[in-house]
Amino acid sequence: MNAQKNGKPGAGRVLRRTTIAASAALAVLAGMAPGSAQSQTIKIGVPVPLSGSSANAGTDILNGAKLAAAKVNAAGGVLGKQIELVPEDDACDAQTAVQAAQKLVDAGVVAVAGGYCSSAALPELTTFHRAGIPYVLDASTNPKLTEMGYDGVFRTIGRDDEQGPFAASFMKNSLHAKRAAVINDNTTYAKGLADNTVAALKKDGVDVVYDDAITPGQMDYSPTLTHVASLKPDVIYYTGYFSEAGLLVKEARQLGLKMTLMGGDGTNDPTLMKTAGPAANDMIITTAPLAQFLSGAHSFVDDYTKAYGQGPGPYSVYEYDAVGVTAKAIADAKSATPAAITAALHKISNYQGATGTIGFNPKGDRSVAVYITIIVRGDNFAPYQKQDAAGHWMAMK
Repeated sequence: MNAQKNGKPGAGRVLRRTTIAASAALAVLAGMAPGSAQSQTIKIGVPVPLSGSSANAGTDILNGAKLAAAKVNAAGGVLGKQIELVPEDDACDAQTAVQAAQKLVDAGVVAVAGGYCSSAALPELTTFHRAGIPYVLDASTNPKLTEMGYDGVFRTIGRDDEQGPFAASFMKNSLHAKRAAVINDNTTYAKGLADNTVAALKKDGVDVVYDDAITPGQMDYSPTLTHVASLKPDVIYYTGYFSEAGLLVKEARQLGLKMTLMGGDGTNDPTLMKTAGPAANDMIITTAPLAQFLSGAHSFVDDYTKAYGQGPGPYSVYEYDAVGVTAKAIADAKSATPAAITAALHKISNYQGATGTIGFNPKGDRSVAVYITIIVRGDNFAPYQKQDAAGHWMAMK
């Protein structure tokens, strides 16, 4: 995929080999030769937000990675070595993310599995690409991540341009909405999901009466909500993160708004209910299936709950599979060099993960991505509706 990036065939591959060789040489000088006999472990980086408003999600993702590494290591590791996770805090911030990614490169990781905010994953990806290190994303859904022509990017989750049309179809064909308001927070993820949803709504003939952003971190969104309410939408769809979603939902109900409230998959964290309280009841969320709704993830849920004293959040199981499929690629390649791992990841087509069968298309996206809707019932998320093979909406059990 990189062969044409520098204007002539093979230039990208030559550059990548050069950067890989340079990174390996530096690692040798530091006593960390990636994938070599001198390494006592095989290092996999985990960049996630461990501080800031998304720290809860980042911790959950890291916990999923730990469970995956423990499973691999208990079975003897890979290539006779143990998997060593190297976490770094990217704080969902672009500048911090660059520093976190460089720390992982300097630490001698041979692959990376993680990510949460697309705004952080994009600069991380650029750093890993320059070092020739593959990046398997578990939660970052912006389409640009796999549209840049980079050979070493993969995803165990779907994309915003898949979720957007799914959300629009639900609004039109299940809720029978005629008028919709879409609110984002101007982050890379939220704006991307909003744009894809708005385009699909317009294509489906739904009148988009509001399409604008709030500023994250504010303490009062009632002026925006009052304005949106005056436009009389049948549904409000918020595409940002759970920290603001909880406040938006709480204030919307305090203002007496009766329309359906919806959120994208950045709102599917239990913190939503802690912030909004009873106001969150009946909020509907579009999301990849949560672990508790996946038939292949029962043991994962049990292990997570036993290890951490609470159920898993939304992306831990997708990180669990990201680490698992990376370990599988290392085993298939019979090598822990980044280039060999990347090549092996491209060949994977039917890895049986906790989230189902995983394979990657030529861009690195998951070949088959599934979305469902869930609904808030009390302090829990409950399955709501999904589409059948013909695209018809049906209740989930």
